[in-house]
Amino acid sequence: MHDVFSLPPVRFPADFLWGSSTAGHQIEGDNVNSQRWKAELENVGNWFESPSGKACNHWELYREDVELLKQLGHQAYRLSVEWSRIEPQEGKYDEQALAKYLDLLGLLKAAGIKVFLTLHHATHPQWFEEKGGFKERENLQYFERHINYLVPKIAAYVDFWNVINEFNLNGIEWNELKANMVLAHARGYHIIKQYSQAPVSTAHAFTHMYPMRLHDKFDNIMRDFKDWYSHEFFFHVIRTGELILPFREMEIMPEAKGAIDYWSINCYTRNMVNSRAANLKGERYRHAKMRMIDQDFYLEEFYAEGMIANLERLKDYPVYITENGCSCDDDRFRVVWIAEYLCALREAMDRGVDVRGYLYWSTMDNYEWSSFKPRFGMVDVDFETFKRTPKPSSAFFKEIIERDGFDRELVKKYLPDFPVLKTYCKDE
Repeated sequence: MHDVFSLPPVRFPADFLWGSSTAGHQIEGDNVNSQRWKAELENVGNWFESPSGKACNHWELYREDVELLKQLGHQAYRLSVEWSRIEPQEGKYDEQALAKYLDLLGLLKAAGIKVFLTLHHATHPQWFEEKGGFKERENLQYFERHINYLVPKIAAYVDFWNVINEFNLNGIEWNELKANMVLAHARGYHIIKQYSQAPVSTAHAFTHMYPMRLHDKFDNIMRDFKDWYSHEFFFHVIRTGELILPFREMEIMPEAKGAIDYWSINCYTRNMVNSRAANLKGERYRHAKMRMIDQDFYLEEFYAEGMIANLERLKDYPVYITENGCSCDDDRFRVVWIAEYLCALREAMDRGVDVRGYLYWSTMDNYEWSSFKPRFGMVDVDFETFKRTPKPSSAFFKEIIERDGFDRELVKKYLPDFPVLKTYCKDE
């Protein structure tokens, strides 16, 4: 984190697209037929601090949430349709659930909000999981069947597609799963193209791999290794049709070559790569660690320059930032985060990256996969009453949208004093 008051004025093109993102399981609640729901109930106190339960109760309050998006001035919204709601039992479709999604999509379109729609965001039906899920290649037929069923029914409402969200960060032990997910993306891409002219992508979690010792030969070798199996394998297969993953025979995937219309990028932070550790995980620099919530969390660092470093690799297709956000209890940190990362995003554009939109993660506080403690939202959610209360950062973001940028005076308006870490600073 730097002196945000010293940032230069930042301007974006008039047609730049602004908005926010969510995911179905994290906000809808009662996603009872998904594999995640079952895992949460079986592992509370182990992998999960708490189950998702009602989450934000968006499944019942989606009309209110669309009105909120309008009030906040968002021009675009990324959401996911839960496969486990559409096909809760194998081959049996829930028409009422589909009708609710259609109503939601219709409201977004009526509000003039462009829709980014994700078909698989970390969850799928429990029946699919019991078959082995995406770990078994023959199971891709079920995902393809789902896409063929769903896409023609919703295509008229969708402006941008994401087939899958963030499958790329798993380790080398998941090479076969990654290969299957690449193929699922490619097949999904071509199915969607039968029904829709809207651009198609898969959201890529672009974490910057960084050597723990900057000039250490071994750390740099392993940094490149992690970058390969986390990032470059996907970019390469899309560009060439060659799927190259460590300790695995190369596979030619002609379906994957060119199977993307834009890079959908989720960008947050960096991973420190330590060649001396068996799992390659390194510690963050102590001076950069910022504990902004009352628990250890992977987002305890402002690393906006990573956005520039990553995006400079993606000059062959247009780019949309489909996730970028700050988990903090003090909303002032969110104002700083947005300003710093947008400044970095503008610099990436000045360096030749064709960035066309930015979606903040997340519209509202949500269930962060194992806990309700991490607070990413520009809108506060009371998880007892489900009352939504916009935070000052949401007004800051609205003015950025209206101006297509910001300057120091706007930052000062929403940041009268600089945030200081007090509550959660702890002696090691």
